[in-house]
Amino acid sequence: MQHINRRDWLRAGLISGLGLAGMPLSNALAGTSCEPWLDEVAFLNGEAPVGGPPKTVALKARLSANENPYGPSPKVLKAIGEAAPDGYLYAMEYTRQFKKMVAQEEGVPEECVLLGAGSGELLSATAMYYAYKTPAGNNLVFPDPTFEALPRAALRHGMTAERVPLVAADGYDQNLQKLSDRISAKTSLVYLCNPNNPTAILTDPAKLRSFIGATADKTPVFVDEAYIDYVADPKAASMVDLVRKGKNVLISRTFSKVHGFAGLRIGYLLGKPETLAQIAAFSPNGGGISMTSVRAALISMPDKAFLKWSLGKTAESKAFLANVLKDNGYEALPSDANFVMFPIRMKGEDFTAKMMDQGVSVRQWKFDGQYWCRVSLGTMEQMKAFADGLKVIS
Repeated sequence: MQHINRRDWLRAGLISGLGLAGMPLSNALAGTSCEPWLDEVAFLNGEAPVGGPPKTVALKARLSANENPYGPSPKVLKAIGEAAPDGYLYAMEYTRQFKKMVAQEEGVPEECVLLGAGSGELLSATAMYYAYKTPAGNNLVFPDPTFEALPRAALRHGMTAERVPLVAADGYDQNLQKLSDRISAKTSLVYLCNPNNPTAILTDPAKLRSFIGATADKTPVFVDEAYIDYVADPKAASMVDLVRKGKNVLISRTFSKVHGFAGLRIGYLLGKPETLAQIAAFSPNGGGISMTSVRAALISMPDKAFLKWSLGKTAESKAFLANVLKDNGYEALPSDANFVMFPIRMKGEDFTAKMMDQGVSVRQWKFDGQYWCRVSLGTMEQMKAFADGLKVIS
């Protein structure tokens, strides 16, 4: 029997599921603005990039998934331990408590909150709702590159793409005027990630608020605020006030970043009650959240002291990285997130492979004719490992 490693099994399953057997994965998903999660799985397990032989390396720094290496907090870990014996119970009582807490924190009615096991399932549910609620040929307008979960799901369920490329002339910011120009009668939804992933750039909140005000009455706008906690003034940068005003806008949030819940899976969606009720039909409607996760979230959300400490540690790593890049002749894009993107001087695949040889996993993109590296902000020890690896390959 031929041996198949996990990476190949995952790739084969995805290609088969998409009806694209026999086609290389890069071609099968070409033009869908997909983040190559399967390559990410390989990298996080110390394997070579797709196309190369599997190999094992000692991973010193996992800086490729924008995780928070400091969380969850000690209080959260205690809560998880206390909740684990109740794992045989359904968690409805606690999800109701959490929904109420979210509503109070965000200043919206509870019916304006939809819970999810991470924001990913809510992004996918939103994509399916808008893909199926309108006639064939409807399109999604979004910047490129951006976080691909919602665009990827939308395209797989029949929507067409209206991509607005990020370019140097705009400082690689999301050009709201260009996005507006691409909106038509066929547009079902506009998707924005702010701060954007992978660029980490925050689009000016006043301009974004004005854009939504002019757009949402005709076309709903989805704003993914996964990284909003890393902004200097998160409340001022958030578009949640537009939900309070009843605008046709959707806001997603996740505990996967500053709260350190990437593996615990907690997120929520804010929007008009009638819209959320429709999207809920495409999601577990909070039913996929585990007992341990929701009770952990109830402790983490009000723990402002730990969140402040965690943000401070992230800022220290960002300052250290800025000096490392400068010393090695790199100029990064401005960052309002827990990661940094900078242009590199070789092919992205070569750069990530060479860094993996040094035990450091990072991500690469190519857009606007340039190869880029995205490096997540880890602990200081991890950032030093990145610095050592960069020095070797530069």
